[in-house]
Amino acid sequence: MKKNITVCLFLIIITKLCGKAQNTAADTSWVKNNYQKLETYIVMRDGVRLFTSIYTPKDTSQTYPILMQRTPYSVRPYGSAAYRQRLGPNALLMREKYIFVYQDARGRYKSEGTFREMTPAIADKKSRQDVDESSDTYDTIEWLLKNTKNNGKVGQSGISFPGFYSTASLPNAHPALVAVSPQAPMSDEFIGDDCYHNGAFFLMDNFGFYSGFDGPKSENGESYKPFFNASYNDAYQYFLDFGPLKKANTDAYFSDPNSIWRQTVAHPVYDEFWQSRNIKNHLKNIKPAVLIVGGWFDAEDLYGALKTYSAIEKQSPGNNSRLVMGPWTHGGWASPSWTSFANYQFGADVNKYFQEEIETKFFNFYLKGKGKFDFPEVTVFETGSNQWKNYDIWPPKNSQPTAYYLDANSKLSIAKPTSAKSATTYESDPARPVPYTNVIRGSRNNEYMAEDQRFASRRPDVLTFQTDSLPEDLTLTGEIVANLMVSMTGSDADFILKVIDVWPANSVSPTVQEGQRPVQMGGYQQMVRAEVLRGKFRDSFSKPEPFVKDKIEKVTVKLNETAHTFKKGHRVMVQVQSSWFPLVDRNPQKFMNIFEADEADFQKSKITIHHDAKNSSHILLPVLK
Repeated sequence: MKKNITVCLFLIIITKLCGKAQNTAADTSWVKNNYQKLETYIVMRDGVRLFTSIYTPKDTSQTYPILMQRTPYSVRPYGSAAYRQRLGPNALLMREKYIFVYQDARGRYKSEGTFREMTPAIADKKSRQDVDESSDTYDTIEWLLKNTKNNGKVGQSGISFPGFYSTASLPNAHPALVAVSPQAPMSDEFIGDDCYHNGAFFLMDNFGFYSGFDGPKSENGESYKPFFNASYNDAYQYFLDFGPLKKANTDAYFSDPNSIWRQTVAHPVYDEFWQSRNIKNHLKNIKPAVLIVGGWFDAEDLYGALKTYSAIEKQSPGNNSRLVMGPWTHGGWASPSWTSFANYQFGADVNKYFQEEIETKFFNFYLKGKGKFDFPEVTVFETGSNQWKNYDIWPPKNSQPTAYYLDANSKLSIAKPTSAKSATTYESDPARPVPYTNVIRGSRNNEYMAEDQRFASRRPDVLTFQTDSLPEDLTLTGEIVANLMVSMTGSDADFILKVIDVWPANSVSPTVQEGQRPVQMGGYQQMVRAEVLRGKFRDSFSKPEPFVKDKIEKVTVKLNETAHTFKKGHRVMVQVQSSWFPLVDRNPQKFMNIFEADEADFQKSKITIHHDAKNSSHILLPVLK
């Protein structure tokens, strides 16, 4: 990755993961020798034409199932003589031979129509003009069944935004669509995916992504011109110098008033704009087999994978859905191999297992009737112990929320505080926000998801609470919820809650390859899970409320699920802070629309975390019994 980032680097990363330029075992010539490419437009029910690339096996001795991906990131390379380096979700499936289909989503690249990010689903379509991603998928499948030599079965997969399109194919799915794999799918961009997390704006990702993704389209539809070009080596300093975000809504930056950036910042609460884009509410009566894939270290859509599975389970009784969660970053399971992340060694190549035993067998079984697919309901890689675990329900039935209380002297304990009055105060200063990473770089440091947090724990505006050394292994499986009793001098604040695995002195991480030097981990404060809540949304994401000065109030921060074992001798640490910059934009700590804030609106605030008998701040850890 370049140290000197451009604003469209985020887009490039995603498109690589989604198939545009991947490291593969096969090269372009192999694909060209074994597949015939066709480019065509497929007409939707409202007359809009979607550009589609179809790769059909040259061996015509049998019929093949269709495996498709719909994407806003381009089906390039364009031209009937230009071939992709790899077809399908992995090289094994490419060699199995399918009819691989790639389609530019409505309004993107060479497809006609108007693009809408996470197009709202229409449950009750009344005319041919009522179109959404489900109907576009349906119409595409109908055309493909009639115009290719296929076996009558269709599958769909995709990572990130194409993962959303995979999810969106499920409501009112075409009868021929029998196997779908949403991977790191976007699901709700205000609550936990990409744009906002619990109302807190993810600044550096949105700023970089939308500048390139949404700029003016070229005349031939094969590229987009960025709104602007920004180059910087130090994202922390760049965004601090940038100042209030209202500056971005100018001609020098996001000049188009209809740009997705402008739409995103124009809706700073969970209103109809966001609610209508929540695909989870439409995952009812799901018929296809579904394989949902996500990564524990996914900095973009960890929430989406977990909550998509949960939504299907709750709203589609008797469904055939499975969840796979591994130690991956965003789309890391599509790489040729995966043995480590950050300083964390997994002890094996987890991708070999996933691609050979799960993904390939899933599509082969449901689309070709080949072999069997009898995997458990839930397959998760348990970090800490480095084991694959299987469950018939998620979270497991024997996972029990257990309260760990914040107490004086930076203690974290299952014993509830008994003191009449006990609290810890820190000063949060928007002019000196806590960095999300200790690495100075322009692009987002994906490794922050497992990074050593000692850089943060040494700051006076970060509170730390930790257990004694654990007398035995402690395994967490499920959602983490923090209940903080807080008061402050300002009228708003962010709350970032981290759960950290503190390694004992002289620890080393296990190695994979013979002769590889072990990684020194003594004292390492490994982040296991973290999340942010914009405080004004503590009671409602739709109706924010200010804090009253010095009034003690309850703030609940919900963190994504985890599957992690704290080994004997390790400690559990909780960190509390009120900035996470520039991953998250600065909160002026004044109740207002932050996108309208001026520099003078940003103010220091003293924030107090109470941990006494009456106001017992605590965290509920999902302990596996």
